[in-house]
Amino acid sequence: MKKKLLYMGLAVLGLSVMGTSCTRDFEETNHDPNNMVLGDLQNPYAMFTPTFYGMTNSQWQYYSWFWNDELVQYTTFSGGSTREENRYKIGEANFASVWNGYANRCTNIMHMIELAKKYNNSSAEAVGLTLKVLLMENLTAIYGDIPYKEAFRGRSEGITKPVFESQKEVYEDMLADLEKANEIYAANPKTDATLGAVDQMYAGNLKQWRKFNNSLMLRLLCRVSGRPEMKSGERIQAMINDQTKYPVISSNADNATVQLTGIDPYFSYFHNKLKTDFTSSTYKASEQMIKMTVYTDDQGIQSYTDPRLPIWFNEGNDGWKGAISGGTPDERNRSNVGAAQLNYEVFVRDDAPVYFMDYAEVLFILAEMEQRGEITLDQTPQELYEGAVKASLLKWAPWGLFSATPCYITDEDVTKFLASDLANWDKAENKLQLIGEQKYLALFWTGMEAYHEVRRTGYPVLTIGNGTDFNDYKYPQRFAYPNTTVANNRENVDAALARMGGDNTMKTPVWWSYSAITGNVLFPYKEH
Repeated sequence: MKKKLLYMGLAVLGLSVMGTSCTRDFEETNHDPNNMVLGDLQNPYAMFTPTFYGMTNSQWQYYSWFWNDELVQYTTFSGGSTREENRYKIGEANFASVWNGYANRCTNIMHMIELAKKYNNSSAEAVGLTLKVLLMENLTAIYGDIPYKEAFRGRSEGITKPVFESQKEVYEDMLADLEKANEIYAANPKTDATLGAVDQMYAGNLKQWRKFNNSLMLRLLCRVSGRPEMKSGERIQAMINDQTKYPVISSNADNATVQLTGIDPYFSYFHNKLKTDFTSSTYKASEQMIKMTVYTDDQGIQSYTDPRLPIWFNEGNDGWKGAISGGTPDERNRSNVGAAQLNYEVFVRDDAPVYFMDYAEVLFILAEMEQRGEITLDQTPQELYEGAVKASLLKWAPWGLFSATPCYITDEDVTKFLASDLANWDKAENKLQLIGEQKYLALFWTGMEAYHEVRRTGYPVLTIGNGTDFNDYKYPQRFAYPNTTVANNRENVDAALARMGGDNTMKTPVWWSYSAITGNVLFPYKEH
């Protein structure tokens, strides 16, 4: 008799079941990557394919396009009132959907870890721990305090009202999981053939998975580096001082890149998207994006462009123009005319790669930490910064070949860009701002990562639009806990909100953010 694995993520994280879709089981599926027949599983990697490619499609490709790009002003939806995320019109259904999405994926990863332990598959356990942290770090970065130690124990231990841990505790727990995974990878420096058969990222190469795991550790330590009690500088310095123990992503060849094939189940989220749905008259480059990627001289002439821009967007008939993000309906309609559009030919490909993390991000982290005086390296902050920018440009170079008008990025283009007013180190008065702004651009199309970084650094300085009255003209600091979570786990949710010092709204900042640490408003609104 087949055993059924129910989605437990909602209950174990304190959510009630919302409709039948949230408890669907993995029955009779050979084609849906989010479903599978479990039976009496002995192979933990049976959980890998549906979960890994489900999160690749949804939590990275879709969330990047739908959520991240609108919130950080890469793009602005200007096709009407059906979508107004850039005006901060975000409600209960959205909060629940995002919460459920991460929770459901992680529930399955936890089952993978349980199976790995049961059948002594240490490499599967390590991969599971890495993916668990990748998912849960996004959940806590979006919502704040969350369950961690008591999460996902509903099926095994009946814990349906888990304690919400402080964000400090959650980050310590996640770092401990990454440390454990690193130790397991170190003891298994091999290629796992079983994993390799389904792994479109590293083909089962555990040495590469280890680099990704430890690079995630750098990401987490950088995220909380504004909190002295986390000792991020000391911990990063220790990692860099012992690269044998803590190997990290050290070239674009190491990037955590899921190479989709266009063959089920390894297909892009956008594999059946029509051009009118993906971009056309709707998804336009924002004014912020154009301002940061096009140099306009004193005469108003656009004299230089970031080499990545024509890969990401198609230029309008009258040059590079952006649409207003967060504007009123009237502003939106006016600014929409002639604005650059997302490059459909580049992004809507069945086999377009998906990035979880890359070499550029690692170098940006090190450049920032050294510029702040937190670590000491052989390379200067400038060298690390310029290496990061180069890595980003060269990562995007192959994408340009798919544009309707092919775009190329050469080493000469990189040198020219670094010498330009858009990216020049020597001309920048505020080096940390320069690092933050170029990191922001490098994180384009990388899940929710830019949203997290904007709230952490305060860079780039975004303009709050005149139409953002849905959140009282305040930048969204977090997503609110879903109503069902509050209703079914009220005591623990109330304790979390009290600890976070705010109400269950988008105005309460997360613990590591610029606003929480400085007490300042992020991007104060000025009517314009």
